[in-house]
Amino acid sequence: MAVSGLFYPQNAPDLDRTLDGLLKGAPLDAPVPKAVIVPHAGYIYSGAVAAQAYRALAPAAGTLRRVLLFGPSHREWFRGLAVPCVSAFATPLGPVTVDRAALAQLSGLASVVASDSPHTREHSLEVQLPFLRRVLPAASIVPVLIGEASAAAVETVMNTLWGGPETVIIVSSDLSHYHRYEEARQLDQATATAILDGRADLDGDEACGCVAVNGLLRAARRHGLRARLFDLRNSGDTAGTRDRVVGYGAFGFYAD
Repeated sequence: MAVSGLFYPQNAPDLDRTLDGLLKGAPLDAPVPKAVIVPHAGYIYSGAVAAQAYRALAPAAGTLRRVLLFGPSHREWFRGLAVPCVSAFATPLGPVTVDRAALAQLSGLASVVASDSPHTREHSLEVQLPFLRRVLPAASIVPVLIGEASAAAVETVMNTLWGGPETVIIVSSDLSHYHRYEEARQLDQATATAILDGRADLDGDEACGCVAVNGLLRAARRHGLRARLFDLRNSGDTAGTRDRVVGYGAFGFYAD
C-alpha cells in the first residue's frame, strides 16, 4: 500500500467507518452499469463522488466477479499498458485478488507489459481497492496502468476481456487541475458533456486519465453504451480552498 494513511485511513476500523459514511444511502435507482468512471484523490476530497458509482455497483455484488481497473501512471513513465506480476494487492481490509487467468489473455497484446514497478507507488488504482473490497468482495481485479499508450490500445484490452454480467470496467480519472473554482466548474461541465456525448477526444487538461477515458468511450460506442452522470464536483465543494481546485466526476455506462 503506497498511500494508506495519506489518501484513506490505514487503520481497518477507521477505514470501515469512512466507507460506511461515504456509501450510506439506498442504491441508485438504475440498472447496474457495465462501466464507471471514478475519481482518485484522497477520500476527504473525492470519496463522496466516487461512492456514487460504487453505490450503483452494489446491487450486483452477487454477480460481479471480475473488475477491469484502468488508471494513469503518475509516478513512473513507461511505454504501453502495465499489468502486475503479483497475485494480490493489499488493503487495510484484506487482500484483493488479481485475476491471473484474465491477465494471461492479454499476454499476446503488443501494448501490454508485465511489470510490478509502475504499480508500486501508484495511487490511481490503489484508492479504488477499499471501495471494491467493501462493495464487491468476491470480485478479482485486472489492474492496468497506462503509460505512453493510445486510446485504441486501451479499447483493445477492454474488448478482449469485455465478458458478460460478471465483468465491470472501472476507469480511474480526475478532471481539471488547479484552476479557480468557477473556471474549474465550467471546464468540468464541458468535459462531462463530452463524456455524455460519447466524444473520445479528451486531453490531459480535461482529465488526467484521458487515455483510459477515451478508450472506454471508444469501447462504449462499439458496444452500444451511453453515459449517465452520477456526480460532478471539485475540491472546493468538498474539503479544499477555492483558489486551486481539482475536478471530480462519477459516470455510469449503460446499454443504449
